[in-house]
Amino acid sequence: MKKRIEIPNTDLSVCPIGLGTVNAGLAWSGADADRIFDTYLDYGGNLIDTARVYASGRSEQVVGDWLRRSGKRGKAIIVTKGGHPKFDSPDDDLHIPRMTDADMRSDIEISLRALGIDCIDIYFYHRDNRNQSVESEIETMERFVKEGKIRYYACSNWNADRIILADAYCREKGYRGFIADQALMNLGMKYMNPLQDDTLVYIKGDLYKYHLENPQNLVMPYMGVASGFFHGYINRGIEAVRSSPYCTERNIEVAERCKQLMEKYSASVSQVVLGFFTQQEFACAPLYGPKNAAQVVEALGTLDIDFVKSDYDI
Repeated sequence: MKKRIEIPNTDLSVCPIGLGTVNAGLAWSGADADRIFDTYLDYGGNLIDTARVYASGRSEQVVGDWLRRSGKRGKAIIVTKGGHPKFDSPDDDLHIPRMTDADMRSDIEISLRALGIDCIDIYFYHRDNRNQSVESEIETMERFVKEGKIRYYACSNWNADRIILADAYCREKGYRGFIADQALMNLGMKYMNPLQDDTLVYIKGDLYKYHLENPQNLVMPYMGVASGFFHGYINRGIEAVRSSPYCTERNIEVAERCKQLMEKYSASVSQVVLGFFTQQEFACAPLYGPKNAAQVVEALGTLDIDFVKSDYDI
């Protein structure tokens, strides 16, 4: 299986499974982080994803501390995100945007300091603000490019109509534009119940069609292992997952299909669930958040399994 995805009209060649760090600074840091990051690179990974909002900034700090200790900046493509709504307490309203030019400039300066680097490889808008023009949002990113703070920019949780407007503006101005899109996509998404957070965008409908027609914008799905639903059901049974939004009659059928694929390929649950992304009509680089180095090895082992599209005809 191909171990790299070339993002069109860039010089980036990325691992098809990105290392998610939402738990860095919460579940692991220090020596544990060294083992996770080093193992990821040793086994062929190069795409490390974080965000200003993760663990109230501790995730970026953990990534930055590892970069300083390891001296491996040149081996990693560093991804981070800014502009997330305030998220410090359960009472914060995720519908109140903070994506002005000033918001983004504040976030990126803090991110650069935490990461200890001069330039971010891919910088994402973590949300969209439909009350701002896409032109102003693109121009903010273009200023960061011209200032040498970022190499490329991307979007997360944007709807298709806004991405299409941004693409059109970038063509008009001669800009490269968004090189990637992070949104929710996984094996259980088709049959799941909606999540509580309605600011999250799913890769389906118009957005799915957009990505079929626009391979220049790489899909980087988050929640790629369906919040552990398939792991819970297969390893512990139905009672372990009854409260999950993925726990539907059809997803139980999908989980039973996963068991068959595990036997067919001598694969783990994670490998079957991540294998789903290798059989899409467009390139995907799902973000996988491990608990330890052994899970990194397991996840990247997905790329050695020759799944076929019919495996996921469910």
